[in-house]
Amino acid sequence: MTLLAGLCVGLLGGCAERLFFYPDQQVYTTPAEAGVTARDVEIEAVDGSRLHAWWLPARGTPRATVLHVHGNAANISNHLPLVAWLPGAGYNVLSFDYRGYGRSGGQPSLDGVVDDTLAALRHLRSRPDVDATRLVVLGQSLGGATATRAVAQSPEGVRLLVVDSAFSSYRGIFRDKAAEAGPVGWLAPLLLPGLPPPERDPLAAVQGLRVPLLLMHGSADAIIPLRHGQALYAAAPCPKQWLPLTGGAHLDALMREEVRDRLLQALDQALSGAPPAACDPAPAAAPASTS
Repeated sequence: MTLLAGLCVGLLGGCAERLFFYPDQQVYTTPAEAGVTARDVEIEAVDGSRLHAWWLPARGTPRATVLHVHGNAANISNHLPLVAWLPGAGYNVLSFDYRGYGRSGGQPSLDGVVDDTLAALRHLRSRPDVDATRLVVLGQSLGGATATRAVAQSPEGVRLLVVDSAFSSYRGIFRDKAAEAGPVGWLAPLLLPGLPPPERDPLAAVQGLRVPLLLMHGSADAIIPLRHGQALYAAAPCPKQWLPLTGGAHLDALMREEVRDRLLQALDQALSGAPPAACDPAPAAAPASTS
């Protein structure tokens, strides 16, 4: 759906949140094609929706378990290549679909997908094959914004939050996209009240984080401008690390070998129990709009 058509649907339906979600049920990549073993998992969301997930066990003794919180399009089969390398590096992975995505029931909402992420965290903490004190949360794009909110609410056992290409504000990124819509951009102010208020933004959540943060964002991201990532990083407390991706496009970070190596180094540091390193300096940028 084009942004123009999406704006019209959002206006007529009274729900700007719909513009954040592009789920489908198509199978893009199977675990076998990605070279990993996967087991189907069912998780019950707080509203009773049944969420489908893939459990990707680590090869050998697991170092930790990664919860993968994916972006706003398609389903977990589309995002699998971004995390399929982690089991070979010694990490369990749980990748789940939000309500309304893939084989998960229900209808997505911005607060609902946070609840789904919290349900996935509860599932991991209850598994006998998971060390609940050695969890990592990896959120990408919409999933980065969602994961930030979820981990701020429920940090128990999370050793590192990794945020890739996330936006800082629902209303801010909506305005950014509306500005690209040409003649119908004037509709945006009519739809903003349907989005979560600033106090539920990722930017508000990141200020209350109690776990280390690794934030990465491409300088050439045409979907979510770099300034959103810079604003999140500047607002986050220490310990935190900034991983700039010169020339990086949206969500291409984990397709790069050098970025995977840097992530593994950050995981080693976070899981070692050693005191965290000093914070990377905040990158200079104009703050992303949040109102």
